[in-house]
Amino acid sequence: MSRSPDDLKSTQNSPMLKTLFPSIDALTQALQSAGYFADRRLATAVFLALRLQRPLLLEGEPGVGKTELAKALSIALQRELIRLQCYDGLEQREALYEWNYAAQLLHMRASEGRGEVTDVEREVYQGRYLIRRPLLQALQTPAPGAVLLIDEVDRADEPFEAFLLEYLGEYQVSIPELGTIRAEVTPITILTSNRTRELNDAVKRRCLYHWLDYPDRDRELAIVRAQVPEASEQLTAQIARFVDRLRHSPFGNAFQRAPGIAESVEWAKALVALDTLVVDPEVVADTAGILFKQREDVAALTHALAVDLLRSDEDEAA
Repeated sequence: MSRSPDDLKSTQNSPMLKTLFPSIDALTQALQSAGYFADRRLATAVFLALRLQRPLLLEGEPGVGKTELAKALSIALQRELIRLQCYDGLEQREALYEWNYAAQLLHMRASEGRGEVTDVEREVYQGRYLIRRPLLQALQTPAPGAVLLIDEVDRADEPFEAFLLEYLGEYQVSIPELGTIRAEVTPITILTSNRTRELNDAVKRRCLYHWLDYPDRDRELAIVRAQVPEASEQLTAQIARFVDRLRHSPFGNAFQRAPGIAESVEWAKALVALDTLVVDPEVVADTAGILFKQREDVAALTHALAVDLLRSDEDEAA
C-alpha cells in the first residue's frame, strides 16, 4: 500500500538557505558566535554544502572538531540537531524506522473484539504506529528543518552505506508500507569519519568532501580561550604552544595518537582546577592521562621529554 501525495507531505526545498549567510565570512562569524572557529577552507566547504544543498563528508583524526561542527551549525542555523551514531552492526530499522508491533497487535485485537470488518493493512500501517528513527525524523522535521549528524559512518558496515545512498542522493527514503517519503525541508547533513576504513565511492560521490586537520596554533588558542574563559592568557598560550609541539615537532613521532582539540580543552579545564599558573614537567606528568588515552602514549610523555618541550616553548616565547 502506498500513501497519497497529500499524505507524503513533500514540499519544495526551502530557499532560505541561500540567503541565511550572504558570504563565507558571514558564515564564519556565525559559527564563531556558536563557539566554533573554522578556518577558511572548512568555512568554504560548509558554505557550499548549504548553497548546493549537498551532504558534507568530514574525514579526519579523532578530536579535530568534526562532530562539534554539526552542533555549531545547528545553533547558527537555529535548527534541531538529530544525531545518528553509527557502529558495527547498525541496522536499517535503527536508522530509519520501525513499527510499533505491540500497538498494532492491540489495535487488531480490539477491532476483532468489536466485530469490525476493516482493511487491516490500512488500519495498522498508519503514522501513529510508526517509530521514527534519525533519518526519518530529519526528513519530516518541519521548517526551518534539521541538522542531521551521521557520526562515525566508517564504523557501520558496507550494506548500511548502500542503504544510505537514496537518502544522500535525493533526500528521500522508501518505506514498503507507505511509499516514498521525501524531505519536507532539506536537512543539512553532516557525515563524519575517522577513516578506520575506506568508505564506498558511491557515498563519497553524493557528498562534498573535506579533510579536517588539527588546527594551527592561533586557531587552537582561540578555541581554548573561548571554551575555558577562566584560564589566564598566559596559561592558554602555553597550552596551545605545548600541544602544537606535541603534534608537529619531531617529538610527536613518539606517540600513537596526538591529542585532539577536545583533549586540549579538557587539559585547560584540569589545569585551572589545579590552580596552575605555569605548566611545568611535574604538572605535565601528573595530567598526561588527559592529553592521551593510550597507556603507551602516557608512558612516552616522560619527564625528560616534557622538559625538552617546555624548554623549546620558553625559547620561542622569548
